[in-house]
Amino acid sequence: MFTIGCHLSSAKGYLHMAKTAVSIDANTFQFFTRNPRGGRAKAIDPKDVAACAAYAPEHGIERILAHAPYTLNPASDKQQTRDFALMVLAEDLGRMEETPHQLYNMHPGSATGQTHEEAIAKIADALNQSLLPHQTTTLLLETMAGKGSEVGGTFEELAAIIAQVDLDGHVGVCLDTCHVWDAGYDIVGDLDGVLDEFDRVIGLDRLHAIHLNDSQNARGSHKDRHARIGEGQIGLEALAAVTNNPRLRDLPFYLETPNPELSGFAEEIALLRSAHEG
Repeated sequence: MFTIGCHLSSAKGYLHMAKTAVSIDANTFQFFTRNPRGGRAKAIDPKDVAACAAYAPEHGIERILAHAPYTLNPASDKQQTRDFALMVLAEDLGRMEETPHQLYNMHPGSATGQTHEEAIAKIADALNQSLLPHQTTTLLLETMAGKGSEVGGTFEELAAIIAQVDLDGHVGVCLDTCHVWDAGYDIVGDLDGVLDEFDRVIGLDRLHAIHLNDSQNARGSHKDRHARIGEGQIGLEALAAVTNNPRLRDLPFYLETPNPELSGFAEEIALLRSAHEG
């Protein structure tokens, strides 16, 4: 089954997100756990969660992906910023157990004012303080474009974080096509080669989700500017090849493309479904 969806607003709750996903022919969805710039998380309504849990499987929705706020930076050399990251991770991972066995995605962080090795150690330490043995949620570290001092622009950096995590069985990776392209990985001309490298450095068994985005920039630009599917430098043919690759096709795919209206996501989902084999 081709599992594809997009990022949706969580303002009206889980059931509303599920119904919105179905309305655009999606069978999964992504959402922010709280305002993407930080702040308090909205209280979870148990009735809403129960209603979504009943509705979702009837409409083919088995997997959902929560996204941490952009302000989360466990790599920071500022204690206040790290304390905020630890608070958010603890709260969010606790809230995720209201919808068990799902995925929680985060940007690893930024190494401003320190080496990447020091930042990587801080990220792993934050995960060691936040992950619990009994949790059902898998935390995903996102591949990044390598913009500025951000961590995660290479597979090696993500592998280095995971290697320092005690409960590494609860940790995986979300591959963002725009980010890896902007980081310099040639997913257009050598997708299988990139996947071979990912498997050698991290292990494909840790890859749990794909952010399917085109890019406004040339490969290796380190800029992280998403484009609509087929309107960027990666192109529809290469992105369709990602969804059809035997090593990736069974993963959930999430659009984070610049669509001001929901209809734009519906158009992209229809386009990708038509290009999907089987």
